[in-house]
Amino acid sequence: MCGRYAASRDAVEVGGLFRAEQLPDVELPPRYNVAPTAESYIVLDHDGTRAVDIARWGLVPSWSKDASRASRMINARSETVAEKPAYRSAFKRRRCLVPVDGYYEWQVAGTSAPKQPFFIHAENDTPLALAGLYEDWDGPNGSMRTFTMLTQEPPSWLGRIHDRMPVIVQSDRWQPWLSTETSEADLDGLLADITRHSAQDLQAYPVATLVNRASHEGPHLTESIGPPVAVG
Repeated sequence: MCGRYAASRDAVEVGGLFRAEQLPDVELPPRYNVAPTAESYIVLDHDGTRAVDIARWGLVPSWSKDASRASRMINARSETVAEKPAYRSAFKRRRCLVPVDGYYEWQVAGTSAPKQPFFIHAENDTPLALAGLYEDWDGPNGSMRTFTMLTQEPPSWLGRIHDRMPVIVQSDRWQPWLSTETSEADLDGLLADITRHSAQDLQAYPVATLVNRASHEGPHLTESIGPPVAVG
């Protein structure tokens, strides 16, 4: 799963990188330790216009009676997303991208050793576009936009850290992934094609356990404390 990530770029930079024409009215602060239920930028298609918006991490289906399960719906398995009642409607009609600097994953070193966190990012430090789904939920305090990230099996070298990774959408597939005009018949093939290339040009290295506490913040959390994981 992906349970923590860094997202330090402001809305203007995100909009420029993702060629968005609309930006949100509210600016989020740089975050280097985004945790479930936090607000974050997402990129979506709004009536044919690409937009940067703000949503809360942890999907709440539109039909849900309350938002109590949001923190447990931060990830959706790509292998079953088209069939699960909580995700299938959003998969058909409400797909988004989640722009991140990189994400954290924890490796289990042994039964008694503490988990070692790793930061996983693009080798050239460009933002990663994680495949997401979003929903609008009408709660007692008004409408709330929420999102989840899709995950998949990683290649063997990343699998040495964790057995899942987020689905990363390549820039030439942003448009069909976001488009509401992409047919259901084409979606399965599109997702399969995206997952085949998800781990291209990634790098993973260990970071300090400071990131374990969600209240810790700052760019130092992404700094390497050891050599990168060997690819292959």
